[in-house]
Amino acid sequence: MSTVAMRGPATTRLRTGPGTGLEEDTTLDWERMEGWTTEEVEWWLLGPFDGEIPGLVRRVRRILDVSQRGLAALIGVSQSVVARWETGRTSPRAAVLMRLLRMAKVVAEFHHEDSGQEVEPMRDDGARDRAGRRFPAHADPKVTGWWAPRDSLSDGSWPRWSELSRRREAPAVRYHLTRWKRILRSVHGVPVDHASDQQNLAEAIHLDEVREERRRRRAA
Repeated sequence: MSTVAMRGPATTRLRTGPGTGLEEDTTLDWERMEGWTTEEVEWWLLGPFDGEIPGLVRRVRRILDVSQRGLAALIGVSQSVVARWETGRTSPRAAVLMRLLRMAKVVAEFHHEDSGQEVEPMRDDGARDRAGRRFPAHADPKVTGWWAPRDSLSDGSWPRWSELSRRREAPAVRYHLTRWKRILRSVHGVPVDHASDQQNLAEAIHLDEVREERRRRRAA
């Protein structure tokens, strides 16, 4: 599970500590609010942002200072659509939600609930297989050398295929979706993302260098 933190123009920097009343939940006291900034007063009257989609849409409208009809006109939908978002009857698509945030100059940050680390979308330039498809998101693709057909070892054509793939800059990328994946993760950890094509190419070249160094040591 992940939580969402928002930062941007909507962020309110509050003074806390004795005398402000923000460190405790008490009844409204106008005299105690004397000397507060406008942002502190608004925070107290409106309550903190709770992260729910309806509240987020309303927050965007407040930042932009527009009505439901005005926001609808900005994004090309009807006023009733915005009303349904704000009542929780429906929710905007992720792309629409991100557009709303950009309009309000608000940046969304996702953090892992347990570790507190920021969670980012997976990279768009991740390496793909020979058919141009993305590797499974839950897999850990790993470069094993240069590409060759699976039967090339048995028919003796592996050296020829390996050299051809080296010239074509086509690394062999493998992954496991079985118990072996869990074992590898327990030893090496969970990769943050898939590598790019250039990173895989560099890894294949590095493996060549490592294997060549091993051959030299054996021959010495």
